[in-house]
Amino acid sequence: MDEARLLLQARNGDQHAFAELVGAHRTHVWAVCLNICSNPHDAEDALQNTLVAAWQNLHKFRGESKFSTWLHRVAANNALMVVRRRKANTTITDFTDPDQPIQLVDDTHQSAFDDQIALRDAVRDALAQLPEDFREAVVLREFGDLTYADIAAHQGVGVQTVKSRLNRARTQLAELLRDTAAATGQ
Repeated sequence: MDEARLLLQARNGDQHAFAELVGAHRTHVWAVCLNICSNPHDAEDALQNTLVAAWQNLHKFRGESKFSTWLHRVAANNALMVVRRRKANTTITDFTDPDQPIQLVDDTHQSAFDDQIALRDAVRDALAQLPEDFREAVVLREFGDLTYADIAAHQGVGVQTVKSRLNRARTQLAELLRDTAAATGQ
């Protein structure tokens, strides 16, 4: 079914249409929440808040942008609220999750598996060290697949500012990842 029809049905209260409409974007929305929050538990909260807010505010979607752009904006806003609430409640940010089960793999693949986990953790840690507006721009571009114009509209800045933020964020990320690699001897 096409997006316009699903949107109309969802606006008329059809929860199945809404689920299908949102389901088409679930991977990118999850990536936005996870990469802004830097922790799966907070990302789950942000994702749930996003779905509730999208359902309750579907009537506010005017169609001036793509539905996916609007949904990513809702996700980014909810993820940022979770991060701000967490920062207000704690002075230490823990990016590890000792309760997360680790999938066991055979020994021949363990090294590659460990390298993947280390890289993922290093990227999340580096993202968390970026200024909020830089992190949001990178996440929306790289994980949310938003255009420069969509990010500019979301952040309330010009396209050139978005390009500058992305350039500076990528430079900072490269430096942070280089420092991490040097510190770990990789």
